[in-house]
Amino acid sequence: MTAAFERAAALGVVPVIAIERAADALPLADALLEGGLPIAEITFRTEAAAEVIAAMAGQRPELLVGAGTILTPQSLDAAVDSGAAFGLAPGFDADIVNRARVMGFPFAPGIMTPSDLTAVARHGLELAKFFPAKAAGGPAMLDAISAPYAHLGIRFVPTGGVSLDTMQDWLKLGAVAAVGGTWIASRADIAEGRWAEISAKARAAVARAKEIREAGK
Repeated sequence: MTAAFERAAALGVVPVIAIERAADALPLADALLEGGLPIAEITFRTEAAAEVIAAMAGQRPELLVGAGTILTPQSLDAAVDSGAAFGLAPGFDADIVNRARVMGFPFAPGIMTPSDLTAVARHGLELAKFFPAKAAGGPAMLDAISAPYAHLGIRFVPTGGVSLDTMQDWLKLGAVAAVGGTWIASRADIAEGRWAEISAKARAAVARAKEIREAGK
């Protein structure tokens, strides 16, 4: 995997964040860093996404900032132009995968079926998002559909319905590089400026991931 994805895998958890106001970018970045979680996936679900990524990447270089919900070439371009270190999407779009490769931009598309995984393998990708993780059948489903592709070394970031309580179910799977968590920095917590709570959730997620990984050795 690329250096950016290796860093994500080392942490074991990536906060998946929809942020409405660019003014909240740096307080949010500081809250994550205070919680010992130096990574964020800022989703293109809000108009502020590109500005937030640019602020975080430019003013908090110790934070690894990625872009999520990359659904169009325009959002891919915006992510790269804003300084995102990596990108993810909920589904597979060959045009975006190829465009990201040409740009030299680390990108992980989303998968939910063996057909999606076949497309990932055909394009030589090493990482994919499994989405929506819980609704798609949970850890048992990912374990089952990924088994025929295990020899290819493809790894996954399950996102959607993952929680602190279910992290172990995912991280115990060898094919899972990290989990994506929306609970760490929710829209409500960000809107209300609950930075200490976000730091606490980040700290708990990092500790839990480390605990799970060490127990599995």
